[in-house]
Amino acid sequence: MKLNELSDNPGARKNATRVGRGIGSGKGKTAGRGVKGQKSRSGVAIKGFEGGQMPIYRRMPKRGFTNIFRKEFAVVNLGRLQQAIDDKRIDAKKTIDTAALMTAGLVGRRVGDGVRLLANGELTTKVTIDVAGASKSAVAAVEKAGGNVVLPEVKAKPEGKKALRRKGKDRGEGEIKAEVKAKPAEGE
Repeated sequence: MKLNELSDNPGARKNATRVGRGIGSGKGKTAGRGVKGQKSRSGVAIKGFEGGQMPIYRRMPKRGFTNIFRKEFAVVNLGRLQQAIDDKRIDAKKTIDTAALMTAGLVGRRVGDGVRLLANGELTTKVTIDVAGASKSAVAAVEKAGGNVVLPEVKAKPEGKKALRRKGKDRGEGEIKAEVKAKPAEGE
């Protein structure tokens, strides 16, 4: 067998129909597109148009919304982490961070907003884990095994004007009440 002898199975590859090559071909003149109109032109795709019938994307009910600010985490369960430690893919004496989890094959190359630790499975080894997020039960399970979870500090959001107004801190509660009492009634 030589490279020049390689070929597809008979009938596997079919030549494309050459359109617009004379009326004798059967696909000449209008090239099988019919006659005139928008669809006979190139560069037109009327996606979702159903001939005037209410299109399916308008017939279907719509609920909820998509949060564009959502965080996408790569998930690691405690059971898989313990298995990687048992298989000597992760050194339990060192701090386990995203890079260590990647080299062990527990998370892929795309970790998004970081790694989130979940409590599915059991952890018996004392470890220090540095991740972007963890569930309360996962943190409790790691601490029970004698280890600890390092999480990034959450910055407190500055309170907006509406929140301050709701609390009455925009102006002191006392000032507002005093102002209301000071106004004389209309009949006086």
